[in-house]
Amino acid sequence: MYYTTDTATTPFAKIPEGNLTEKWSHFKDKARLIGPNNRKNYHIVVVGTGLSGASAAASLAEQGYRVTTFCFQDSPRRAHSVAAQGGVNAMKNYKNDGDSVFRMFYDTLKGGDFRAREANVYRLAECSASLIDQAVAQGVPFAREYSGYLNNRSFGGVQVSRTFYARGQTGQQLLLGAYQALMRQVHLGRVTAYTRHEMLDLVTENGVAKGIVVRNLDTGEISRHGAHAVVLASGGFGKIYYLSTLAMGCNGSAIWRAHKRGAWASCPSWTQIHPTCLPQSGSHQSKLTLMSESLRNDGRIWTPLTKNDTRPPGAIPEEERDYYLERKYPSYGNLAPRDIASRAAKERIDAGHGVGPLKNAVYLDFKDAIASQGKAAIAKKYGNLFSMYEKITGINAYQQPMMISPAAHFSMGGLWVDYELSSNISGLFVIGEANFSDHGANRLGANSLLQACVDGYYILPQTLPHYLALLGKGTQTDTQSQAFEQCEKEVRTKLTELIQINGSKTVDHFHRELGKILYDKCGLSRNEKGLIAAIEAIRVLREAFYQELKIPQTVNGINEELEKAGRVADYLEIGELMCVDALSREESCGAHFREEYQTSDGEAKRNDRDYAFISCWNRGEKTPVLIKEPLKFAYTEPTERSYK
Repeated sequence: MYYTTDTATTPFAKIPEGNLTEKWSHFKDKARLIGPNNRKNYHIVVVGTGLSGASAAASLAEQGYRVTTFCFQDSPRRAHSVAAQGGVNAMKNYKNDGDSVFRMFYDTLKGGDFRAREANVYRLAECSASLIDQAVAQGVPFAREYSGYLNNRSFGGVQVSRTFYARGQTGQQLLLGAYQALMRQVHLGRVTAYTRHEMLDLVTENGVAKGIVVRNLDTGEISRHGAHAVVLASGGFGKIYYLSTLAMGCNGSAIWRAHKRGAWASCPSWTQIHPTCLPQSGSHQSKLTLMSESLRNDGRIWTPLTKNDTRPPGAIPEEERDYYLERKYPSYGNLAPRDIASRAAKERIDAGHGVGPLKNAVYLDFKDAIASQGKAAIAKKYGNLFSMYEKITGINAYQQPMMISPAAHFSMGGLWVDYELSSNISGLFVIGEANFSDHGANRLGANSLLQACVDGYYILPQTLPHYLALLGKGTQTDTQSQAFEQCEKEVRTKLTELIQINGSKTVDHFHRELGKILYDKCGLSRNEKGLIAAIEAIRVLREAFYQELKIPQTVNGINEELEKAGRVADYLEIGELMCVDALSREESCGAHFREEYQTSDGEAKRNDRDYAFISCWNRGEKTPVLIKEPLKFAYTEPTERSYK
């Protein structure tokens, strides 16, 4: 058996009493407070300065708390939040097309295949409107209509327009707003910001988070940092697949090191494959390029009806084209949710209808949109995306279709958190993509930036002070304690062990091999036989890693291979848990598609009787331990997730 189950433990989610629409207000009304004059006595460490981390650090510092931030980039502005292109969701109903907080809540819950807490998802929708007003006040240049109103567009999985956008640069513009707020607090002396520093471990004493141990990536210096609370805002681990839409530096090490100190990992197999990515062009690539899902508003996706068709797209007449999303999902068409659109593309490619040099892509065609709206209108909405596509491929997408393909993207799984965004380790909070919350088994497009902002600007600044108030008087954390001493010793030992392997294979070799195993066996589709094979293959690969890895012999100073080695060592453990998690869930839901559990027409077959729970994984002596948090649906009824 690859795991055991703990039936005696039930996670306490701390969901407030009251009606769904009142829970967040009830929490805020009853939360403990700390007086303004006493807030400077409390110190908070924030790991990661992307959109969630920067907004949280700025907001907490604005309240008067002392904050220290850490990021491995040379500036918070280089956080991966900049890569989010298409928009951020919010319930404003500017289009007067029937949107509401409840509809946004239901769309998100349904989009995640009813595998998220109602209370958390409703709060996300409830807080969304405030974000747009705040972002506009910060100077985020959202697109506007001629009248001056902010413009909206649609994203997959919804039938209303609630996505606010700044051309194809929404993440970058929102991050600049958060960055400005953060730098203001740095200038005021309330935030101490460390760049080029990587968290290597979490320090706990008697089950309480007390601080972190970090490494200076320029000098190799190891240092200790104590705090009254630690916030992980370190993003997701989609880069585990090697070829993904994520930047090369993205990793899962911060949350995994916390997991090894006792924090529960939650639903790690729920990793999203994005349908709108540039296809792989060869073995030389180290990452893939994302094209915004917003393109599906006006672009039509199709493949040739004839297998192995080698004609250029312009030579294929309409009657010989298969607009398969419009055919299979007429209600939503090209705006079907990401997991469904990705599987549909894979099905067409696997059936021999793929296009491009490697026959691993489908067409995204703007011919009809340009004919009806004009090239200028399309350029106004997507011009920078078209320019980026032409720069990479040499193809003018105004004249011929783009070629797109599914690629690993977003982690719905992460560390388990309760309603207050606290992990099961007291004093350890987890926000943004680093936690499992809000998205269920599949994230709807444009909800990523929303969750990051809402967690950082609105939720954590309410819930973390409540925790600090319950602690009582703030006392200085002793970084010379035995717990800190032992943690630093273990960090140094691990780095030395990696350096001393002195094999003959690079870190990238092992990362690439792991990515192949996961994409083939735990990617767009999974089955029992493949998952078991993947677990065994990962174990063999991990053993080889610790015998054959080659790293330049230096612990001090800049050593990017050593950085990568630590992250890939964690990936080799995360990857196994991903497969174990997928093996334990004998159903199909959202991004988790088990081939044994599908309807007669190939759609996901969910099992609410046996699997309506959140998987929480604890570390056991020999195997992972599964703890189940039951999901209760008091305000919605889980239904078949149909987009037809």
